[in-house]
Order: sequence, then structure tokens, then C-alpha cells
Amino acid sequence: MGKNKLAKFEENKLFDHVIEPKLDTYLQSDHELKGHWHEKIFKNNNDIVLELGCGKGEYAVNLGREYPNKNYIGIDIKGARLWKGAKITDQENLQNIRFLRTRIEFLSHFFGENEIAEIWITFPDPQRKKRRRKKRLTHSSFLKMYQNILKPGGIIHLKTDSLFLHKYTKEVIADNKLNIIEETDNLYHSSLYKNELTIKTHYEALFLEGNPTITYLKFQLDSENGLIEPETDDEEFL
Repeated sequence: MGKNKLAKFEENKLFDHVIEPKLDTYLQSDHELKGHWHEKIFKNNNDIVLELGCGKGEYAVNLGREYPNKNYIGIDIKGARLWKGAKITDQENLQNIRFLRTRIEFLSHFFGENEIAEIWITFPDPQRKKRRRKKRLTHSSFLKMYQNILKPGGIIHLKTDSLFLHKYTKEVIADNKLNIIEETDNLYHSSLYKNELTIKTHYEALFLEGNPTITYLKFQLDSENGLIEPETDDEEFL
């Protein structure tokens, strides 16, 4: 492990806005912050928005700058990655941004019912292999987890260069009769390309060098019924 990475890990420990719980502190029982982010962390009742797999935290930071009346939490397991967003947050004294180092699979240990207003999923691994279907962040098992923490009518944003994941997610949405608010299979040539959708993550910038097509979905996860997986074979999404 490089010295630079170790230095970032050490600096993360100094940031009040970076939360790095030890695994054994929340797998046996829920984390102490579950259901208490407003009162214990943000000290307000403003909406809380999550950026899942935040990487360097570009969305959390830029949204936090643009919308000071909302609270943002960037979530990633890679401490050296989220250090970048945490450093900017510290330098600019952005009080409405926090970072949580954990796996997305463990969200239910950290957030209570109706605690979250919106979720951003930006450029996740599409997990194209069928045996890894349940690893897709818009698989029904993940949506059920989001459903438990989102407010009624809570919003999910999916921004990706994977047309496969875009089509797959639209099928999940259709089979569960969820409401699509906005969608495009070519964001940069769409009227939707404005405001927060112009924010580029580090990975998006890399993708753009190969001139890929960026897609976007904004939908509501407001179904109270059990969520199901589409029966369509994955080949249909290729």
C-alpha cells in the first residue's frame, strides 16, 4: 500500500465529517446513527440525499454547494477515494456534507424508515454477468432496501454509461409499476442536460474520452408491495 494512500486514511480520521465505523460495531446491531442523522449530525430537518458508490464524492460536493438547504452523504467503501471529496468539504467548510465509509449492502444498518429523501447512483458497475445479477444496484433486492429508508415518493437517480443497466432498470421499473419522472438514453443530446446533470464524476470524465453515450433515469420508489425482478432474459438488455 502506497504512502499516499496511508496518508489519506490518516487524514480521514481527522475529519469530523467522515464517519468510518468498524464492521463489528454495526453488523451485530444497527449503528447508533440510524434514525438520528438529522438530530445528531446535521442539526436540522432538511432532506437527506445519498450518493451511493460516491468515489471521489463529486456529486455530494457539487450538490452540497448548489443546494445548501439539503444534506448530502457520500457513501463508499474506498477510503482513499472519498478522501478527495472529504478534503474539499473541509477546505470549503461545507456543513451540509458528510461521508460514510461502508458497503452499500449495509445501508439498512445506518438509516431508518423514511430518513432519506433521494438517492443518486452514479456510474456503478453494471454487473453484466447473470450470476452477478443481484449485485446490480437497481436489482429488486437493493430497491427493497432503498424502499425501507426512503420517504414515500422518494426519488432515485441513475446516471450511467451502461445502456445495458439502463434498459435493465427500466424493465425493473415497468414490472413493478413504478413512476419514471425523467429519462433519456442519450443525456448529452437531451434537454435534460442541465443543472445537476452536468456534474461529471471522475469516472464519467474517463468514460467520455471514449465518447460513450450517457443515460439517465429519475424515478420514484413509492410502491408498498414487494418488489419483483423482471423475467426477461438479460440478453434482451444487450
